[in-house]
Amino acid sequence: MDAFGALFHGDATFVNRFATYARGVEQIVALHRGIHETIYRDSRLENELIAVDRVADGVAIVHFWSRLTTGGAHPAGPHSVDTLILAVLSQRDHAWRIQALENVTLTNPRTGAATLREPRP
Repeated sequence: MDAFGALFHGDATFVNRFATYARGVEQIVALHRGIHETIYRDSRLENELIAVDRVADGVAIVHFWSRLTTGGAHPAGPHSVDTLILAVLSQRDHAWRIQALENVTLTNPRTGAATLREPRP
């Protein structure tokens, strides 16, 4: 969790896939610590960069796909969840860190069922 927290500026914001809003590294880490110590403790996360757009000096918008594959510790058993992540990164004191991040689960809008995207070849 220390390494995860180090990705963010101290005053960063995070919106998880369930629309929970956290402000500041302490809240962001607290939001994730419990699930990563329990139901996600044997999970794997794979990210695939879509695009990086520099919008000003020291500011970039980053989009990437993220696939969470859970293990046996999850109550629903092993399965995968895909999300699309938008992050705003900024450079302060010569370091790039996340200023804001939003994580959106891919779902079928008609049924609400989670869907998996097809990986790019």
